[in-house]
Amino acid sequence: MQLSGLGYLIKEGFKNVWANRIMSIASVCVLISCLVLTGSAVLFSMNVAQLVDSVGDSNETTVYLDDNLSKVEAVYVGRDIKKIKNVNKAEYYSKDEAIKEYKEKLGDEVFENLKDDNPLPDAYKVSMEALSKYDKTVDKILKIKGVDSVSNHGDIARRLTQINNLVQTLGFWIILALAIISLFIISNTIRATMHNRRFEISIMKSVGATNAFVRIPFIVEGMVIGFIASVISTVALIFLYDAVSNIVTGLISFFKAMPIMNVIWYVAAIFVAAGIIIGALSGFISIRKYLKKEGNEILGW
Repeated sequence: MQLSGLGYLIKEGFKNVWANRIMSIASVCVLISCLVLTGSAVLFSMNVAQLVDSVGDSNETTVYLDDNLSKVEAVYVGRDIKKIKNVNKAEYYSKDEAIKEYKEKLGDEVFENLKDDNPLPDAYKVSMEALSKYDKTVDKILKIKGVDSVSNHGDIARRLTQINNLVQTLGFWIILALAIISLFIISNTIRATMHNRRFEISIMKSVGATNAFVRIPFIVEGMVIGFIASVISTVALIFLYDAVSNIVTGLISFFKAMPIMNVIWYVAAIFVAAGIIIGALSGFISIRKYLKKEGNEILGW
């Protein structure tokens, strides 16, 4: 096919959008709704993942050392803890710091009978990168020589991991369902276009037009609808996200929403790609029925 012929077919695709502008607008609106809901689900999932990570970072696990360890041996234990892959950081927490902190919280009177004795052990405060690997990481820490015990927060880690996994699973199914709905709506729009142009399609097939020649304008029409919807969806999502995040931040003081501008270009790229692909697939699927028929069969004669 020559470039001039391809250019003609692309122009026809753009003309189809305008010629069927009522249905095109309806398809754009439906696809905008689907993309905005999809983007919202993705951003919600990302914020939950960020919240889980932040809770995991603040949820430090205390690793208690044997009482008979020297300062040098305690340093070596800390080095071994930091070597474990899932350990994000391990900060030394001496027993002197620990008892000082307890005295500030509980008062000196509670510790009067101890005099200069300090029953608390030296320890390390450890935070982990992935809470899903919490139990395995704790098992590795306990195997290190010089470690006495670990304050286990496994239940908290498991619950946070379950929440994160649940949100990701729900997000996946929501995205899949909305993609199918968008595909269905745009396909119906293009079918309406083809029904209106069935005489033209019949003539082209009768004079020997190839399937590609007939198909391209409708695929272009779907791609244009998808592109327009993706651009509008990106802008709409920015305003919607800012409004919702401000409300949530006002209600939950410790919640810090992920800045939308950190990911908006990735979201925009995904929206454009998804819109164009869904539009192209809609055009491709919708025209198949007509390409299987010849001449009068398309018109039902």
